[in-house]
Amino acid sequence: MANHRFAVSLVDVTDPLHPRYAGVNDTVMMYAASLPKIAILLAGFERIKEGKMSYTPEIREMFTRIARYSSNEDSSRAVRLIGFDSIATTLTSKRYRLYDTSSNGGLWVGKAYGGPSDYWKGDPLHHLSHGANTLQTARFFTLLSQDKLVDLESSRELKEVLSRPGINHKFVKGLNGVPGVTIYRKSGTWKNWHSDAALIEFEGKRYVAAALTEDPNGSQMLEHLIRGLHGLICGGTAASN
Repeated sequence: MANHRFAVSLVDVTDPLHPRYAGVNDTVMMYAASLPKIAILLAGFERIKEGKMSYTPEIREMFTRIARYSSNEDSSRAVRLIGFDSIATTLTSKRYRLYDTSSNGGLWVGKAYGGPSDYWKGDPLHHLSHGANTLQTARFFTLLSQDKLVDLESSRELKEVLSRPGINHKFVKGLNGVPGVTIYRKSGTWKNWHSDAALIEFEGKRYVAAALTEDPNGSQMLEHLIRGLHGLICGGTAASN
C-alpha cells in the first residue's frame, strides 16, 4: 500500500439510495490489463443506443466472450468497430467521468488487444495503454447496480453479459465456497499486474469490490481479499475451497 502497488474500493449498495464507500489508494492509476474492457462494452452499448451499431446476435456473443472469457481477439474487433475516439469520449463525458483528471484518471483504453500495431495513445495523465483506478472502476459497477449505464435496457443487458464468469480465479475463486452468490465481473492479468472488479449479490446484500495490484502473487492476494470484503458486507467469513 505504501508503495502504491495495491489499491481497493468497496461499496455497499444494498440500499441503492444510500451507498456506503471505502477505499485505499483508490485514485492511484495502475496498469490493469483486461479490466478496462468494460469501457469497450459501455462504449459499444452507447453506440447501439445512438443507432450507430446494431445489437445483432453476433455482437451479443462477441460482447459475452469479451466479458466472461476476456477474449483478446473479440476485444480488438470491438475496438475497431466502436473506435478509440468513441471509447475515450464515453469515458470522459460529463455523464460518466470514468476517466477524470480531477481524480487522477480512471478507466482508459488506448490500445486494442492484438499486438503493437493496435496502439492508439496512452491516457493523458500517466500514458497507460490499459489503465484503471479502483475509484472509477467501482463507480462503473455501482452505476451498473443502479441501472444507470446507458439506459435501463442496456444496463440489464450489460449485467447479463458480465454474469456467469468463465475464468475461475481471483474474486471468483475466492467466493467458490459461498453457495448462492451471484457475480457480475471483469478481471485483468498481465505479468505482475492483477486486477478484478465485480458487483456481487448474496442473500439480500449487494456490494461492489474493485482491486488492483502489482505483485507476482497478486492473483492469490485478490482471492483472499474478496473473502474478507465479503465478510465485511455479508457477515462471517467466505469459505475457501
